[in-house]
Amino acid sequence: MAAGVVVLAVFMTNLDLWIVNVALPAMGASFSHGGRPASLADLSWVLNAYAITLAALLVVLGRAGDRIGQRPVFIAGVVVFTGASVACALAPDLGVLVVARVVQAAGAAAQLPTSLALLLASVPAERRTGATRAWAAFGGLAAAAGPVVGGLLVEVDWRWVFVVNLPVGVVAVVAGLAALPAPAARETGPLPDVWGAVLVTVAVAALTGALVQAPGWGWASGRTLGLLAIAVAVGAWFGLRSARHATPLLELHLLRLPRFGVAGAGTFLFGVAFAVMLLSNVLWCQDVWHWSALRTGLALVPGPALVPIVTALTARAARRFGHGPLVAAGGLLFAAAMLWRVAMVSTAPDYSRDLLPSLILGGTGVGLTLGTLIAAGVQSLPAARTATGSALVNSFRQISSALGVALLVTLLGSRVDAGSTGDFRLAWTLAAVLSVVTSVLGALLVRARTPAVSPAQSGRERTSV
Repeated sequence: MAAGVVVLAVFMTNLDLWIVNVALPAMGASFSHGGRPASLADLSWVLNAYAITLAALLVVLGRAGDRIGQRPVFIAGVVVFTGASVACALAPDLGVLVVARVVQAAGAAAQLPTSLALLLASVPAERRTGATRAWAAFGGLAAAAGPVVGGLLVEVDWRWVFVVNLPVGVVAVVAGLAALPAPAARETGPLPDVWGAVLVTVAVAALTGALVQAPGWGWASGRTLGLLAIAVAVGAWFGLRSARHATPLLELHLLRLPRFGVAGAGTFLFGVAFAVMLLSNVLWCQDVWHWSALRTGLALVPGPALVPIVTALTARAARRFGHGPLVAAGGLLFAAAMLWRVAMVSTAPDYSRDLLPSLILGGTGVGLTLGTLIAAGVQSLPAARTATGSALVNSFRQISSALGVALLVTLLGSRVDAGSTGDFRLAWTLAAVLSVVTSVLGALLVRARTPAVSPAQSGRERTSV
């Protein structure tokens, strides 16, 4: 029952990601100005405000789970996420929607790290790889359902893509209060550096803002250069603060663990490639092929549907061969999916020749790579840092998602139609290159070994930050 509550919440947050992507063009039409839809740069903040906030708060609220207890933080996260979903549905304009997405992300930040920690605490050590991959697989199952659910709901009204979270959230809260254990907090002391969360939010927001606005403002304009300067300066400040603060948001010593550092870098790079693929496919189908949201959702199903299947079928291989070979193979398959689009894309709809093979290759690559990278990172950490470490891995993923969306907007500009085929090809080539680098990092995972952590070291770890 406890595991069911956890995966239900994971399903809800991952479903939201996919259905919001499918609904984005409809939101643009709804929030039009003077008969013109909202620009892609403005709409990108519906995705990026969520991703940036989630990345900034994951570690803070993951550590809150370590100190307060995973159960209360998890339940609070579900409540906030559900309430903010209702606010998103009622948003009268794009600005209010973006603010509501920020609050929604705060709820998700409380759910995600604590959900994985609760799940891992409920299974023996030898089953943790399977449990982590299953956790990722349920996200994949939501991804499979998301495009279709999103397409169906957008046919009625895009606002229903947020209303759908209400019944799921209510069930998760009621069942969670009844079934989730309430273990004692594992740590005491202050929460991580909250100002660090503010700094990383400002730095990533400034960088993504510069990227999405540069096509309109110009790369040499004062506003673009100013945002880039803010991103660099605040990012450097964040790094220095993390190195010196007693309880930093980013525990730099965790990155020195070989497997954790490599897995974190792989998660980041693959996350950029994944975000480019996800949004570009939606925009291509709806703005170039002029398909409806429902037809787009149905067309995209094969890719995400393969993710949980591949994850389940390769569980034994992960235990036998380790994480590295799966990540290496998955990165190459995802790169092949992107290069297929580069070679075969046509402005005349040709689903079986153009999009379907890419979805099959990409879904298989994601199934091999994403959950495996998360498992490799989390399992390299001492038990006292499970929630914090999983939050950090997911922060890498969310920051990479924001940057992936921003890079795509930079490459496409404000014009998304049949004339922007070359820009799409460039975006898919970038995603392929990043996937190949991820594959190389997978090969490094084969060689990286996590040093054993003695009980004494674990105790010092628990009290030193």
